[in-house]
Amino acid sequence: MTVENFTVLVVNCGSSSLKFSVLEAGSSRLLAAGVVERLGTDEAHLTVSTPTDQQEEKPMPNAGHREALREVIDFLAHRAKLPVHAIGHRVVHGGELFRSAVRIDQNVVDQIAGLSALAPLHNPASVAGIKVTLEFFPDLPQVAAFDTSFHQTLAPEVYHYAIPFDLYETHRIRRYGFHGISYRYLTGELARRLDRPVEQLQFVAAHLGNGCSATAIKGGRSVDTTMGLTPLEGLVMGTRSGDVDPSMHQILQQQTGMDLTEITDMLTKKSGLLGLSGVSHDFRSVVEAANGGNSRASLAIEVFCYRLARGLMALTAGLDRVDAIVFSGGIGEHNADVRARVLTRLKLLATEVDPRLNAEHGRSSNGLISHAGVPAYVVPTNEELMIAHEVAAVT
Repeated sequence: MTVENFTVLVVNCGSSSLKFSVLEAGSSRLLAAGVVERLGTDEAHLTVSTPTDQQEEKPMPNAGHREALREVIDFLAHRAKLPVHAIGHRVVHGGELFRSAVRIDQNVVDQIAGLSALAPLHNPASVAGIKVTLEFFPDLPQVAAFDTSFHQTLAPEVYHYAIPFDLYETHRIRRYGFHGISYRYLTGELARRLDRPVEQLQFVAAHLGNGCSATAIKGGRSVDTTMGLTPLEGLVMGTRSGDVDPSMHQILQQQTGMDLTEITDMLTKKSGLLGLSGVSHDFRSVVEAANGGNSRASLAIEVFCYRLARGLMALTAGLDRVDAIVFSGGIGEHNADVRARVLTRLKLLATEVDPRLNAEHGRSSNGLISHAGVPAYVVPTNEELMIAHEVAAVT
């Protein structure tokens, strides 16, 4: 079998959803993609499509990960008739144990489960998905790709918190960073677009979706990033607050009676764009409300853009120069106003937005959206393809 025909099922298990794609690792061709949403509820349902416009929607009330994966596998085998030669699993937290994608065995499963305290909403779901696919496909190679592994190149002065050192030694409390699969893809794609070796590039990139982060990349290695021990640290996000004063927890407990779990839940699920705007976690809805005169929605957008600009400038401390600024993720790829607002604030980099190129998201200019200063690019990410490539490399 040639690598072009090597077909990979990429599985991304969330706490209440299961996303999947089938790709040819060599040709990068997408063969099928879909999602099972609202797992564990009466509204759970499957949506799947193929490039040939074969589409299917199916209600799956109260389905869990096992039922969802069984239905996905049935669709691929019997209706889409797609072969699967290997399976790749996206895993959010690999701690310090995993610096790259690894072939899955029982020891790897146990290690991922053992890191659940660092990612209680994500790693248990990944373990559940891995166990099911190992049961259904015991003879297929299966690989875990980690969002944290790309950031294992961070230097100690970058990843350590200024807290008692024994908390790191005993509990591995440190900054890890996330969205690493996306940043690994963006690194290679930017190098391809600029026709320059990865080793010669130094740039800052922002992955902006419901979860948001930014990273400084030097010679193909992550040297700093905004997320930390968990994906709550850093930028303003859809429902996550990003950075706050740690004393806020005690003050809120004293003044509102909320306990620690309730405060963390509020910062994770009820803050960010949703908390500021009072409208939605979805940036499109916030923009619509702002355009309609909602002052809180306008404030949410301003805070989001300012904190992103500040984060990007802070990341340049890890670089010798800035060759490019990259925007990616749903917001980064599709919202020209956010990009313009952020770049306008980066006056020290002298980036001048080209209104026409920015409005068309750089589609006619290989992603370029600026005409002076440090060049800015829109580069769509493809985490599923990156995982498929890592699976092919490991197997």
